[in-house]
Amino acid sequence: MTQVDLTAAKADLYQAVNGEWEQTARVPADKPATGGFNDLVKEVEETLMDDLDAMANGQKEIPDARMEEAVKLYALAKDFDRREKEGVAPLVKELEEVEALSDYQDYVAKWPEWALLGKPSPVSFDIDPDMKMATEYGLFFGAPGLILPEKGYYQADNSQGPKLLALWSGMVEKLFVLAGFEKNRAHQVTEEAKQFDALLVPHVKSAEERADYSKMYNPVAFCDFVKATDQVDLAKMVTELVGVEPAKVIVTEPNYLTALNEVLQDHFSLFKSWLLAKTVTGNASLLTDELRILGGEYSRALSGSKEAVNHRKFAYYLTMSYFGQVIGKYYGEAYFGPDAKQDVEHMVHQMINVYKQRLTNNDWLSSATRQKAVVKLDTLGIQVGYPAKIPTVYDQLKVDDSLNLMGALAALNRVAVAENFHRFGKAVDKTRWEMSAATVNAYYHPFMNIIVFPAAILQAPFYSLKQSASQNYGGIGAVIAHEISHAFDNNGALFDEFGNLNNWWTEEDQAHFRTLAQDMIKEFDGLPYAGQTVNGKLTVSENIADAGGLSCALSAAKQEEDYDLVAFFTNWARIWRMKAREQYMQLLLAVDVHAPNKLRANVQVQNLTEFYQAFGVEEGDAMYKAPADRVHIW
Repeated sequence: MTQVDLTAAKADLYQAVNGEWEQTARVPADKPATGGFNDLVKEVEETLMDDLDAMANGQKEIPDARMEEAVKLYALAKDFDRREKEGVAPLVKELEEVEALSDYQDYVAKWPEWALLGKPSPVSFDIDPDMKMATEYGLFFGAPGLILPEKGYYQADNSQGPKLLALWSGMVEKLFVLAGFEKNRAHQVTEEAKQFDALLVPHVKSAEERADYSKMYNPVAFCDFVKATDQVDLAKMVTELVGVEPAKVIVTEPNYLTALNEVLQDHFSLFKSWLLAKTVTGNASLLTDELRILGGEYSRALSGSKEAVNHRKFAYYLTMSYFGQVIGKYYGEAYFGPDAKQDVEHMVHQMINVYKQRLTNNDWLSSATRQKAVVKLDTLGIQVGYPAKIPTVYDQLKVDDSLNLMGALAALNRVAVAENFHRFGKAVDKTRWEMSAATVNAYYHPFMNIIVFPAAILQAPFYSLKQSASQNYGGIGAVIAHEISHAFDNNGALFDEFGNLNNWWTEEDQAHFRTLAQDMIKEFDGLPYAGQTVNGKLTVSENIADAGGLSCALSAAKQEEDYDLVAFFTNWARIWRMKAREQYMQLLLAVDVHAPNKLRANVQVQNLTEFYQAFGVEEGDAMYKAPADRVHIW
């Protein structure tokens, strides 16, 4: 590992560790960022694309029938010559079906079937563990996505909103023309789609509001839920999707449900145009290359990416979106060894033990709350590398490559979406991963009380058997402890050991925790970045998890023989290295619950005494923070 300049670290740890790399790093034209997580993503992409190509060409054995279907989809998605010959005909057929609708009654007749095919809908239904009865799957209701990335973009003082809407409009009008619409009609439909989108905006949550899990659980009796609107038949929709009349529907967007009738009534023509726009934007990438590239203009503008991904990457990511668990299990078995799995599991248990010690010795939680917290740790599920099994639905996913790509995907959607809704009312399967093992990420699921670490993130610089224990603890160790911390952040603390939304804190403990959380909000709120500022409320959960994760990983590192403070903090800063386009950084500030990477690296270390010891940071140094201003929660 390159030695870090200790003097430079006093001014800016992130820059001292990553500055030299940043000078020469280049953001790929088809990506918004590079470094850290992004570099690992690139490695995983290349490894799996090579393997899929070799399997498709007969140069590598396909391990099982499920992987065979994945390879078929990959080959179909990559066959752009065929797509050029098929042209826009598959999309025209879809648009004609929408054009044929004359009223909501026509739409309702097709609604359940269209939902199974993944077509746009004025409401969102999903299946997840019931937050008050987490052993059973419940039905959730939400709002459809907006055109702009976040509600705040529609505010009058947001200069980006009008520019992005204009860009989206231009793109959509061109797509319609390529699909055979006359220019005037293309313009009219696009304008009406924006008008319907504008009807949604006042009634949906902002990113900051969505970040508060406690406000997600709004159960409504089914008999009352179906009365929300007389424009569409909610009862028919729900019963056809889940097969029964549920006792209740869990509403995540209560204001939207209240406004649903007002949104729909007398607005069918706008709604129909919105459906048309959603259809053309949702399918453009599945047609000719001209449509694929044009249809990505808006998303590339949001991220700052300069060009579309190539045919190979397009096919890979499309295939991952349907067969991610299959490919992930293959990746884990092929590239993640048992020694690494055992070592990482050891680190996880080390972290849990550190948390237990901290909770047992905590000086602000009551005895009752401490005991409950330890019980939650004792029942925490741990999943490392890749799942032992994957859902049986993957045995049912068959790729008919005699169909065009849109048709083949429709058939896959019908099976996958139906299986999702058929889980309603059944026992929650905690072994079912929500993320492919080939994903460079990790997560804590509050409704299941489990932590998951996919194989793809268990690589250098996060983790390697070749790195020292201190380096690994500063990397994957802090990530592991971060995920454990989510069990006790401002959202996770609301859920008990079973994953139920259940208040197991005393009122005094809750009040004190809210005060500490407010300190974390203040520490980040308003920090300048990329010409804008950080939203402390939006990022508070992740910042609490970062703080707890880093602190507990440090405690675990101290227990190892080769404990090295500088190596620990250096690798912590290294894993957050990222060079990104400004548009992407600004987008993340608006919608991401994580603080910017550089601030994650720098701000959290300022709260730890050991950082000052490691680098000799003193009052007057830029990285110095007065003891009274340092935030400590766990």
